Amino acid sequence: MKIASWNVNSIKARLHHVKDWLESEKPDVLLMQELKGLDFPADEFEALGYKSHAVPQKAYNGVAIVSRHEFKVINEALPGNDNDEQARYIEVDINGTRIIGIYAPNGNPVATEKF
Repeated sequence: MKIASWNVNSIKARLHHVKDWLESEKPDVLLMQELKGLDFPADEFEALGYKSHAVPQKAYNGVAIVSRHEFKVINEALPGNDNDEQARYIEVDINGTRIIGIYAPNGNPVATEKF
């Protein structure tokens, strides 16, 4: 299984690049970080043969998975922090394989909103 990860730094701004890359490289799974928006273009990925699931957040953060395989979402929050509202984690199961996508903060102090 070919699995890739990409910090897209705004799916809206990079959608064309992501689609081109998916068409040329044809990974089984792509995990994306820093979606930076609430509207995830699932239909664009479906047209390329990918199922998707996003954990979006307005303005910053946000993670997603697109996969050529059916998957089951296991978790959308960092383990041990069920009240996490930062949209930084997605965990799925694909045919018995657990795949985790995570966006780690950029080093802002813990007390800041963006941590």
